[in-house]
Amino acid sequence: MKSLYLILFFLGAFCIACSSGEENNEPVNPPFTNVPVTLKMTDANATAETKALYSQLWKIQEKGTMFGHHDDLLYGRNWMTQQGRSDIKEVCGDYPGVFSVDFAEIMDNRSTSSTLNSDRIRVIKEARERGEVITACCHLNNPLTGGDSWDNSNNTVVQQILIPGSSTNIIFNSWLDKLANLVNNLKDSNGKLIPIIFRPFHEHTQAWSWWGSSATTQQEFIGLWKYTIDYLKNDKNVHSLIYAISPQLDQQGTIDSFLYRWPGDNYVDFLGWDSYHGTNTAAFSSNLRNLAALSQQKLKPCGVTETGIEGIKKNALAYDMYWTNEISVPLTGKKVSMVVMWRNKYDPSHAGDHYYAPFEGHSSATNFQLLYNSSNMLFSQDLPDMYKMAENVIIE
Repeated sequence: MKSLYLILFFLGAFCIACSSGEENNEPVNPPFTNVPVTLKMTDANATAETKALYSQLWKIQEKGTMFGHHDDLLYGRNWMTQQGRSDIKEVCGDYPGVFSVDFAEIMDNRSTSSTLNSDRIRVIKEARERGEVITACCHLNNPLTGGDSWDNSNNTVVQQILIPGSSTNIIFNSWLDKLANLVNNLKDSNGKLIPIIFRPFHEHTQAWSWWGSSATTQQEFIGLWKYTIDYLKNDKNVHSLIYAISPQLDQQGTIDSFLYRWPGDNYVDFLGWDSYHGTNTAAFSSNLRNLAALSQQKLKPCGVTETGIEGIKKNALAYDMYWTNEISVPLTGKKVSMVVMWRNKYDPSHAGDHYYAPFEGHSSATNFQLLYNSSNMLFSQDLPDMYKMAENVIIE
């Protein structure tokens, strides 16, 4: 079925390659090969299933790009916490290959009041049973001011976290303790820990968060990143996380753009990238090339961990060709493991436009089905066993 769209798909990819290619000195992705490769993870004691998933994240880049959607199994445009539902499935008949969720309400001072946490755990387990990949961001509240993650009013938050025994340090550690308790008890039907791609402090290139560019120095951010990982894997014996960094880059950049406040190769497993570029397709395609090239240089799998256009619009009008023009064609031939759309807010009255993926009845649904049928976009039923070691990949 996925061969139906191949001709148009590759013609479009060829046009993009011709229009935004090597005259701009963009890196050209290496050809796909079957040469054995050895990858090194941040956590040498990662579980067997976590190492297997990591190997598959590398290997699947040769096959195509997994399609993902944030909170897709938790709620949709017209429904809330109904088991088995998914806006994506209701459009194309299949679940996303990647399920993105937010751990913040499980970790911070909302942990006892959130009404969604039990369902978050439920849908993670359901995604794992289908063999899908789970990734988690973390919009943590501000542990110093008590504000939300967008409260960047105080530029000493990270300083205080990094002072052992400070009140902010104690609060932050208690939040990490709750994360450790979650993931160390999050098991599949065989009693095995469920691996999670964890991307804390996402979009650190931007100024909006208490860990972002306006509220921290480079040294502070790197210190926070290392402290968090060391605490989890060394102090709390967490060994089922794959650590993903995810800068936000919307305009055309360079390979170095992805290395902003880089904490070091030994502290990053996965090269994520949040891109809210709108319809700047040339920038998206160029940045994809750079991300894929960096992935090959660093020997770390990569992916677009957030993207989309709110309301799926172009010039304030419905953009019904969005999925082929802006997602599947630019990703053709790129060694990028995933592309994850941001969430569809529950809004059954359709009072607003806060959605980034199609839902049943949306005008772009037909075009989305073309994306689904394209050979390089991978959904749940297209995935290999993501929790079995990939051939020709060794994990240290």
